[in-house]
Amino acid sequence: MGSSDCEAQVINMDTFRNKKNPWALYETEVPHSRFCHPASGVSPAEKLSPEHLKLLRNAFTAPKAGEQTHDDRLRGRSRKNRGGNDERGMKFEEFREVLRTVISPDIEDKWVERFFSEVDISCTGQVRWQQLCSYLLLEYTERERASIPTAALLDSQSQIRHCAHNKREPTVRVVAVSHPPPLRYVSVSKGGQITVWNSSLHILKTLGLAGDPTEEVANTRRFRGWTTDAVYMGNVHMVAIATDSRDLHFVNVSTASVFEDVHLFGFRSVPTALCYWHDVKRPERSPLLLLGDEKGGVHLMWFLDPSKGLFKNPSKKQNGPHRIFFPDLSEHSKMVSHRYIPNVHQEPINRVMFEPSTDVIMTSSESDTSSVVFLNVTLKREPYVWKMNQGAKCFDYSTSLQLMVTGGCDRAVRLWTRFVTTRPVATLLGHCATILDVAIYSPVGQIFSYSRDAELRVWDISTHHCLKTVRLQFPCQQPGRIPEHGNFPFLFLSPPLPAETQPHLVVGCKDYLAVLYLAETRRGPGGWSTNEDRETGPEIGPTLSCALYNPTLRQVVTGYADSSVSLWDVETGSRRLQILNAHGEDELICMTLDSSHRRLITGARSGTIKVWNLLNGLNLHKLEPVTNSEVTRLTCLHDNKLLAVGWSQRIIQYDIGAAKDLYVRADMSWKSAGVHKSDILAVCQCSAMGVVATASHDGEIIIWRLETQGPLLHLERKRQAGVVPPVDTLLFLQHRAANRKLRNRGVLVSSQAGCLSFWSITGQTHTYGQFYAPEQPGVRVLSLSSDQPANTILVSGDTTGWLQIWDISHYALDIQHESVCERPALLQCWKAHERGVVSVEVLEVADRLFVLSASADGSAGLWTEDGGHVGSLGQEVMWNITDAAAHQR
Repeated sequence: MGSSDCEAQVINMDTFRNKKNPWALYETEVPHSRFCHPASGVSPAEKLSPEHLKLLRNAFTAPKAGEQTHDDRLRGRSRKNRGGNDERGMKFEEFREVLRTVISPDIEDKWVERFFSEVDISCTGQVRWQQLCSYLLLEYTERERASIPTAALLDSQSQIRHCAHNKREPTVRVVAVSHPPPLRYVSVSKGGQITVWNSSLHILKTLGLAGDPTEEVANTRRFRGWTTDAVYMGNVHMVAIATDSRDLHFVNVSTASVFEDVHLFGFRSVPTALCYWHDVKRPERSPLLLLGDEKGGVHLMWFLDPSKGLFKNPSKKQNGPHRIFFPDLSEHSKMVSHRYIPNVHQEPINRVMFEPSTDVIMTSSESDTSSVVFLNVTLKREPYVWKMNQGAKCFDYSTSLQLMVTGGCDRAVRLWTRFVTTRPVATLLGHCATILDVAIYSPVGQIFSYSRDAELRVWDISTHHCLKTVRLQFPCQQPGRIPEHGNFPFLFLSPPLPAETQPHLVVGCKDYLAVLYLAETRRGPGGWSTNEDRETGPEIGPTLSCALYNPTLRQVVTGYADSSVSLWDVETGSRRLQILNAHGEDELICMTLDSSHRRLITGARSGTIKVWNLLNGLNLHKLEPVTNSEVTRLTCLHDNKLLAVGWSQRIIQYDIGAAKDLYVRADMSWKSAGVHKSDILAVCQCSAMGVVATASHDGEIIIWRLETQGPLLHLERKRQAGVVPPVDTLLFLQHRAANRKLRNRGVLVSSQAGCLSFWSITGQTHTYGQFYAPEQPGVRVLSLSSDQPANTILVSGDTTGWLQIWDISHYALDIQHESVCERPALLQCWKAHERGVVSVEVLEVADRLFVLSASADGSAGLWTEDGGHVGSLGQEVMWNITDAAAHQR
């Protein structure tokens, strides 16, 4: 990357930081979920009642008996002047006794230890009331968030298809045709073009509505009106299409050869909305076709013998569809019974539904005085009438929930109960344009609403929260212009459905269709939940990004590309905690521990960084992203100053030790702007020498002094044929660095294209040895680790899944000429994984050395130092790490 590119990078970073809301990346994320092992027991937040909290507050704020000194009295006087109480810290023993007094004398020590540790996240050895309040507030906030379910939409990216035969006219209605199988769709354009699609939305057939035979020219009849609605008549396999020519076209879709069968014309007014009902369980009952019209009336047509046809067969053969003049419908009285209910509304009816269990017709219009009407077919009962300003443009009704939802020109979604017409249960605001359609998804308790500006919203019925907002990206949209829509944008398919058919929503915008797939059951975002079903089978699935060992909690932490994190007990291999969607749907790239080993810091491809409580999975902090580009590596200094590197080409610092708020600002004090000319891929610290090393894609390694936050030394391998490979990883040999006699020798190991180089960062000569580690040519080493208390071995993991253990106890202690490339002794070598090893770590448990490895194939395992397989994380049978005889070689 050239200097101009670097300057552009800095400008882009400054532009990103100067945005009004630097936290916007977090606000648009899918919420994360927490799942704990059942053995973790009841969370402290669940056990504490409001009465317990009052007693705890008194215990923290009351002075300890017999310990009020002269200084305390002075502080007390000053405290009275401030009008408050000083809080004091409690050590574990006192905290335990207080909890025994407040909650129960039988409370378990293990539970108290967990509670104390979760609050004392910085390991100060004591907790204060303010700390306890902050912990509980965060826990209760998470629990409240967890009570809000996830939107049923499985993916914001919809599948979009172009209705090429619409002649750029909008699609009025899409219907689903289930017979004959498999599922098909039929779309009807405003100009009368019928398109048949398969289940993958590929066109099977097209057909145009027949026109008036009196206008026949050269044996062609072209339909010249506009369609208003369409409905699928499932038991007779017809699609009825209404038009502004005051007629109905019945199109036969029972076979692959779709054709127009009947043309019913001559209505007194234009039919504007259709609904069809037939009894699936009792097919002998007469099916009903309802037509709402432009004058606010409703036609009811019962078909008396649908097995023989909808209408009487014509007396003589006709070319084209059977044409029936509506005033002559009485001639078909043996086949169809007709009834008309006038003046249900004062405006054209735009929706009609039928509730068969109560024989209620439901209609809507944009009339202020009769916006929605529920009318019994017998007309013997008083209708229910809902009145809304500007009326209703759409509505949906759920019989199981006894709930109606309306939408209209005032941009509000309203929820109504079945028998209360005066006041809505809730008014949901958020849309910025007229609402064109709504749908109730009863199985998951959610509502979909769609507005004229192509915005789809998902609402939770119980909480009235907007769970998700999706701006559908139709190609016909133009900046600053509202796209054209048909009268009925939604086709909503929910259970029961044909076999192997997933619930989904089809949305029409002009001559495009979008398909969005839905979850079949209610999905919660998690929160603090137990789930024993998650302990199934070896953990081979999503690609692993990284793994590390926590010696304090004796746990292995694995991070996955699907943005999930798992914590495993190293002694048994059982999962203790899982966090899903840690960074929403963005790929998790890297992670590290804080200096207390109680907090986990994760970084994502989107540039977001989060801090987690490893004891309970709470998200403690969200760190300011300085760019929306990848964070490649993280390292935490001894004072809990976090350093982040990545595609920003700079070192960004965060003070997570002093952070009090959820959001933590970035510290740009490091003199790193323009130093690296390429993306930084690796970082490693050495507190004993007071330095940090970073390495970039162009092969350059830079040593930085912690004290000055500036560059100290540049290291780079000699170029071969003008190409320098990227540095994949860095490792400081901490024991050597802390030893006065060894710190001037090879203390830093780097990996480039499989070649491991040992560097000294003091003196005149910096190269102390290098060798090619993999067995095969063209292989890279992505991860390195060593037994840091002694630095006697070096473990390398390569892109073919092999692990090598090298004896480096005497390696790189003398200057080695670059051309020699002498290898240290290879102690062990074995194929641990099918794909590349992304993380290795040497760990000590029960006075024995083990090797943790994690691979891009989704597996992570634990090995003895001689290659014995302890087990794979997530396997069904738990292991015993102290049972040496059980470790397989």
